[in-house]
Amino acid sequence: MAVQLAHLPEVERLSPACIRILGGNPSKFTLQGTNTYLVGTGSARLLIDTGEGKPSWIAALKRTLEEEKATVQSALITHWHHDHTSGISQLLEHSPQTDIYKCEPTQGQLSISEGQKFQVEGATLTAVHTPGHTTDHMAFILQEEGVLFTGDNVLGHGTAVFEDLGAYLRSLAKMETLVSGRAYPGHGPVLPQASATIAEYISHRQEREKQVLQTLGSEKDDSLWTAMELVKIIYRGVPESLHIPAASGVVQILRKLQDEDKVVQEGEDRWRLKDRSSL
Repeated sequence: MAVQLAHLPEVERLSPACIRILGGNPSKFTLQGTNTYLVGTGSARLLIDTGEGKPSWIAALKRTLEEEKATVQSALITHWHHDHTSGISQLLEHSPQTDIYKCEPTQGQLSISEGQKFQVEGATLTAVHTPGHTTDHMAFILQEEGVLFTGDNVLGHGTAVFEDLGAYLRSLAKMETLVSGRAYPGHGPVLPQASATIAEYISHRQEREKQVLQTLGSEKDDSLWTAMELVKIIYRGVPESLHIPAASGVVQILRKLQDEDKVVQEGEDRWRLKDRSSL
């Protein structure tokens, strides 16, 4: 049964220096829609992410800027996924003078690096490179509020997907030390106790890794397992419609364990324990 998500207003002031504007693209993957954030208190603001180019998003942004008597000085992109970048063209049509910053920039964009600071009246954002969800993923600390913009590494509901589990876990551990209170995620509602949520994310991934190792070692001989065979054991209480995406996560776990010399891959999708000391 689908989980009923909490209603989020299209535009909501989260603090004196931060307004959330939804991307107008709700779905099972984007939850209530992509969160974009207008940051600062003066006539020049910073914008975090641009949604996926829905007309309702640019209309809401224009309306908010008019009400705030403000313009967008710079847009900071958390990562390359289309639901965070496809509104860039709309933004530039409205505000050609806006600088677009992104880690691993494409043509016309400016680079973001670890520790780089972006400052407007009422807000100083510090960039933190947090790969895992994607290689170019960036988080941002709002210095004045001690708030962390988590991008898609940590969500307001459920768990996140990732390209590289090892890098993702290292980034989560890094992010956990950067925030003591609230966080503003790329999707979903505000996280009131972000460090606790991040700790839960880490624990969840560690538990899945433990389940994979235990399942691989459940036979007395060195049996070979496919990722889907592991899924059918580990996720046996989960609807089969979710088994394919779960298998992608299991493959990520297996690759991490392979890098740690705990499992061996034989063939395209056959895996076994290297030895039982891994258990």
